[in-house]
Amino acid sequence: MDTLNLLLDGFGNALTPTNLLYAVLGVVIGTFVGVLPGIGPAMALALLLPITFGLEPTQSLIMFAGIYYGAMYGGSTTSILLNTPGESASVMTALEGNKMAKRGRAAQALATAAIGSFIAGTIGTLLVAFFAPIIADIAVEIGAPSYFAIMLLSLVLVTSVLGSSKLRGFVGLFIGLTIGLVGLDLSTGQARLTLGITQLVDGVDIVVVAVGLFAVGEATWIAAHLRRAPLDIIPVGQPFLSRDDLRRSWRPWLRGTAIGFPFGALPAGGSETPTFLSYVTEKKLAKHDEFGHGAIEGVAGPEAANNASAAGMFVPLLALGLPVTATASILLAAMNTYGIVPGPSLLTDEPELVWTLLASLLLGNALLLVVNLPLAPLWAKLLQIPRPQLYAGILFFATLGAYAVDQNPFDIGLLLAFGAVGFAVRRFGIPMLPLILGVIIGPLMEVKMREALDISNGAVSGLFNEALALVVYAIVALAIVVPLLLDLRRRSRTAPSEPTDEREEATR
Repeated sequence: MDTLNLLLDGFGNALTPTNLLYAVLGVVIGTFVGVLPGIGPAMALALLLPITFGLEPTQSLIMFAGIYYGAMYGGSTTSILLNTPGESASVMTALEGNKMAKRGRAAQALATAAIGSFIAGTIGTLLVAFFAPIIADIAVEIGAPSYFAIMLLSLVLVTSVLGSSKLRGFVGLFIGLTIGLVGLDLSTGQARLTLGITQLVDGVDIVVVAVGLFAVGEATWIAAHLRRAPLDIIPVGQPFLSRDDLRRSWRPWLRGTAIGFPFGALPAGGSETPTFLSYVTEKKLAKHDEFGHGAIEGVAGPEAANNASAAGMFVPLLALGLPVTATASILLAAMNTYGIVPGPSLLTDEPELVWTLLASLLLGNALLLVVNLPLAPLWAKLLQIPRPQLYAGILFFATLGAYAVDQNPFDIGLLLAFGAVGFAVRRFGIPMLPLILGVIIGPLMEVKMREALDISNGAVSGLFNEALALVVYAIVALAIVVPLLLDLRRRSRTAPSEPTDEREEATR
């Protein structure tokens, strides 16, 4: 009951006319910046950080909450309309969302993303408010072996969405893992795969990789086929979900929320793994054979998981002072600017600030739905821009976004190089999903594996000395064995019928 009263007090502070205005401004500005190709929430917050310096701490954090959720939704918009994720967590939304857009269901994809974001963000924020201390205690107890096992599970499950050719899928995964290895070996301090280029010593920024593979790769691929394919204007539907769309979406929204929030609440959990797991889960449970062709479940689940994870990241940030994402790091920097130090004592030292922030997150989430759902047709009309002008604009903003990461001209060269890789993988039919997943998860997996081995003095048993790790390894084993058994069973059933079918054809 105390928590509810504190949250209501937070709403009282957040709902003043001035604070409400800053919340609306944050949502609109965040969405606008997030829609630009190649600019995700972290970059949007970093670019807009200076405009909040003249505000009071409460007003600044309220505006940041609006920018945060607005930029999150903007990232899903570019993923759906342009197949250009503004951040790595939006990669899964692009897989089915862009297919829906090309089928004339862009507005429906945007609507299910907006509603899913609202549901997941609201539930996630309420969970932060009511259960943050308990969840933080659990998160602290999870060690490196369990993190390593969870990441291994993600790489194993990737085989279920690789498409028809497993070989091409593993080639993509190998390319991604190789890119993830570029930089310094944290244990030995030796440079790896840098080719003697000093700018690569710190590794490759994931924003540059994602924008190069998706934005530049997609733009160059389309440009190479403009003369072969007619310039079709993609039809735009109504921005509201039908009864069938709602029936197919509400379960993925809830499942995505349940998958995403725990990962956001875990230190170093991140949002890439839960969005991927949500996609795999919905693909396995789908009753419609639309995955790969624009399944609405493939948008609803990952987008809910993404936003639930985004809400969950406030648990380690507020309770432990531990930023687990790039976006959380920007928020931490903003708090430190005002002398606010997140950690175990924050709830007692700055209760008004914390509960106003949580209330403003709920408020910004609701404003996001109110402001952006009616604008779904406006965003969908981006697809009606002639492709030469559209993809020229994408290349411009992609270059601007890649340069804005570190303001280093070398990143533009890297962007073009990864754009060439993106073009090549499209040319040879290599799936993009395992490639980008290898880039994201590979380095994290290496760090956790080495932490586990260091704790056990190099003994392999260090990877198995946690109960959660053993459970996850059991799931990994099932994920490997069960598809093989099902495949053998299917072959054993179809083998005897083949001669019969041949005799029937001969008789005819």
